[in-house]
Amino acid sequence: MTVEEDRSGLHAYQIVLRHIEAGILSGEHRAGDQLPTERDLATQLSVSRSAVREAMRVLQTQGLITSSTGPGRGTRIAPARGDALARLFQLHLSLSTAADADLTETRIALERSSAALAAQRATPEALLRLQAVVDQSELVEAIDQFNALDTDLHVLIARVGSADLTADLTVGLREAVRERIRTLSQALPDWPGHRAQLLAEHRQIIEAITNRDATAAANLVEQHIRRAYRTLGITPEDHRTH
Repeated sequence: MTVEEDRSGLHAYQIVLRHIEAGILSGEHRAGDQLPTERDLATQLSVSRSAVREAMRVLQTQGLITSSTGPGRGTRIAPARGDALARLFQLHLSLSTAADADLTETRIALERSSAALAAQRATPEALLRLQAVVDQSELVEAIDQFNALDTDLHVLIARVGSADLTADLTVGLREAVRERIRTLSQALPDWPGHRAQLLAEHRQIIEAITNRDATAAANLVEQHIRRAYRTLGITPEDHRTH
């Protein structure tokens, strides 16, 4: 956005936001680039310096910029950060009216893809990292610790398949229902049995990835998610998608 474009209805800080966002989208601003100073932006866009500061606070909260003091530092465009995207996605899901079945199908679609890619692309080192998470999970019985490692495994599967965006969205989906999964897990009459089943399924998924069987890996991940969610009561016993 330029100062000549229509700015009616926008607050002053929104003018600054639109200007910087347009620069990112056009490629004018790239990761690591330093933005103009607060004074220069205020002059260029004919807004107050307080409006520039407010816009910068918004952008920093979104993880799009970083600010530091000292000579030659200033405000720069931040590299892509998965945690920022995941947090925005988590907030969106928390406020949406999406049904549990919709969220389940979204997660399955994402993780089928990431498991298949992992089977095709995982390096020997990556396979060792996946196995290490499963091995660590076997030593943990507390619900919170186990669920954290469970999330780590699913996210790592996406990352070793070079699917960083899928991994970030997977984090967002898991974080959006983290507390609910925790509460439902605590209410299970047989948490040790559920935990043992999860571990067995994790081992099967990693075996399929290790064997480079993309179809089996995708199918096993789907079966794993559906069974776990039915056991927890997140989706009905008879829920299926064809």
